[in-house]
Amino acid sequence: MPKMGDGMEEGTLVEWLKKEGDEVKSGEVIGTIQTDKATLELESPGSGSLAGVLISQGETVPVGQPIAVLLAEGEKLPEGWGKNGSAGKKAVSVEPSAPAAPEAQAAPAVHDAGDRIKASPLARRIAADAGIDLSMVTPTGPGGRVVEKDVRALIAQGVSLGFTGPAKTRKDTKIPLNNIRRLTAQFTTEAKQTVPHFYVSVAVDVDFLLELRTKMKEVGPAPSVNDFVMLAVARSLTEMPEVNATFQGDHILQVGAVNVGMAVAVDDGLLLAVLRDSDLLTLQQTAAASKTLVEKAKAGKLMPNELSGQTFAVSNMGMLNVESFTAIITPPASGILAIGTAEKKPIVDPVSGAITARSLMTITGSFDHRVVDGVTGANFVNLVRSKLENPVTLL
Repeated sequence: MPKMGDGMEEGTLVEWLKKEGDEVKSGEVIGTIQTDKATLELESPGSGSLAGVLISQGETVPVGQPIAVLLAEGEKLPEGWGKNGSAGKKAVSVEPSAPAAPEAQAAPAVHDAGDRIKASPLARRIAADAGIDLSMVTPTGPGGRVVEKDVRALIAQGVSLGFTGPAKTRKDTKIPLNNIRRLTAQFTTEAKQTVPHFYVSVAVDVDFLLELRTKMKEVGPAPSVNDFVMLAVARSLTEMPEVNATFQGDHILQVGAVNVGMAVAVDDGLLLAVLRDSDLLTLQQTAAASKTLVEKAKAGKLMPNELSGQTFAVSNMGMLNVESFTAIITPPASGILAIGTAEKKPIVDPVSGAITARSLMTITGSFDHRVVDGVTGANFVNLVRSKLENPVTLL
């Protein structure tokens, strides 16, 4: 199992793209590997015939453990290969139709009976609950993968035709954790147990920001509210470098680069895509770079350097109609800013005393108290608020 990133300790085989006996060239993609946060292509380290495959789809092994052999012409498998003394596993065939394939992927795909159906765990669960055969679903996900919306589209079609599916049972269902969900559980638990969080919330008047976006839409695509937030956070970090820092055990490291992470929901869970040197970008560049990161995250194409090194982060639920929430810090970041939904609310003018309706958006900073004190956290959140309430300063 090759090491595909600095933090990678193990990998899960998603699929073999070559079978035993196939001739492969150096650098040719022979399979795909899922790390803790991304799905990456497995390139052949040399040329030869693929043989002695030791792992099958869905198996997870540590970095450095043998998974297969490349044989030159006339060569044979090493003596004892596949036995306890060598790799500890029996060699298995990677022929797509092999009976040893995992049961959950044994069904033929829609367009090619030789392929296995690729589907996200959530799509499988929804299909099972509705009594839908995945072979009947048209996939639209990356690499021909069935995703949640594909199954829901078929369910909606079935309802319109009068099909309601089988009666639901009250039987418990055990759902295996995928790599992203397993690592999310591990990292968030560790973060809450080892990082002393404290929280600061303020209400941001975003009327001017929303009006500015409306005017920008008249001449072309406008940056999203999240793009404004990402840039406001990045520039606030340059003005308060003491927040752009990380706890190092016996010292605090003030990081030179400003790398803001952005929480992205994907089919398998939640990823933190990192926008590097984000303080050096313009608003339009921030919008373009953020869009690219989201697309790569949903397609499982984020590179290791786009999944690590965050100095701060943003999690936005504004599109989900929530007033406010608190987010969990993802180390090595010193904090994370949670964004709620902008809502019209009555406020009292401090000068005239008149009551007016303004669009208010609650933002809540979660800070690592080992790095950031309460006053510093409050000042930082208010600095971000000032930039969002005066959005022309971000243009």
